[in-house]
Amino acid sequence: MEIRDTLTALRRGETLPQAAFVTLAKGLANGDVSDAQAGAFAMAALLQGLGGEGRAFLTEAMRDSGDVLSWDLPGPVLDKHSTGGIGDCVSLVLAPALAACGAFVPMISGRGLGHTGGTLDKLEAIPGLSTDADQDRLRHLTQKIGCAIVGASQRIAPADKRLYAVRDVTGTVESLDLITASILSKKLAAGLDALVLDVKVGSGAFMQQIGDARALASSLVETAKRAGCPTRALITDMNAPLVPAMGNALEIREVLEVLTGTAKETPLFKLTCALGGRLLHQGALATAPEDGAAQIAGAITSGAALERFGQMTTALGGPADFTERWADHLPQAPIQREVTAQADGVLGAFDGRALGEAVVHLGGGRLVETDRIDPAVGLSQIAPLGANIHAGDPLAVIHAASEDAAAQAETAVRNAIKLGDSAREPAPLILEDIA
Repeated sequence: MEIRDTLTALRRGETLPQAAFVTLAKGLANGDVSDAQAGAFAMAALLQGLGGEGRAFLTEAMRDSGDVLSWDLPGPVLDKHSTGGIGDCVSLVLAPALAACGAFVPMISGRGLGHTGGTLDKLEAIPGLSTDADQDRLRHLTQKIGCAIVGASQRIAPADKRLYAVRDVTGTVESLDLITASILSKKLAAGLDALVLDVKVGSGAFMQQIGDARALASSLVETAKRAGCPTRALITDMNAPLVPAMGNALEIREVLEVLTGTAKETPLFKLTCALGGRLLHQGALATAPEDGAAQIAGAITSGAALERFGQMTTALGGPADFTERWADHLPQAPIQREVTAQADGVLGAFDGRALGEAVVHLGGGRLVETDRIDPAVGLSQIAPLGANIHAGDPLAVIHAASEDAAAQAETAVRNAIKLGDSAREPAPLILEDIA
């Protein structure tokens, strides 16, 4: 089908053949499809929907618009994707833990998006470390260490890169079909044997309602399976930061607290074990998800995951002694300001998006794509949900580059933390498991 015919058929709500999506994806990648046509496709997909089959056709076509990796390794190739949340640094613990359990993890990750932090930005808070890697380097690191967390090369799903930019300026970002195809085209291009998805829901996530999160999780799982990749999804609570810190270097500190065994049985530890357990089971490295979770826990508590993390960060340019002297190496903001409660109460809720935006405005994220990130800024020692708070008690510590930035952040933090008269029953960390 010609692109114009494809657009006309989609506008009418007709079912498109697979060849139409192949032509579209190739045209997006090589420039034969104009920006106007790409925008028209995105809007028609948003308004009419593609259906399950069309969604899978688009995902596979965008995956195949560039290179698709293949592997010959003595273990399964596994990966995880999160839809984004505040204080979410699971990937940095999970990838080395999986590697220590015999899996291989070529994790192609992204940078901060909106109010949520990005895995690559967090890693690059480590001095000297760069997540830029071509496919040869990704292969080498994955084979040698067992895990590599890097950015996508220009040759991975180029059609998605083009369509994503168009969606951002045409008001079509929220299309379920396009979200699904965007996430999976890049992940499936890595040549995975199995995938697990962490779909966040709550005030600190993109999905605010459980119904929306369930729809996305189901779409992702169904589409990945149609494309031949065993996949399951956990819907997890994101009404509070996963760790009590937000900001790139500050979250790396939380990661090292878990990997070194200083912080035990935290939400970060528990969620890492849950996701990793399901992946090991899917990859035939565990007899059941519970067995896999126990293996992940053992890899963390034994120090094996820390060793893999150190090998990976050193190979990416970080200090050779980072895992021994991480507290000395990580940058620190010149201004640290404690935010204290002005009244008694119970910490009943966070406005997670507002907290995330406060970190972005401190310089810990990007307001425009060209912004440079300050890795040292953010929030730490964030009080937990349900805590009994008295006037003068600390709510959080602001890490800022200037007094003015700290003052603005303090106002934002106070507005984002809601004190009440009584505590609500906290939601479980894992809300649903979709296989």
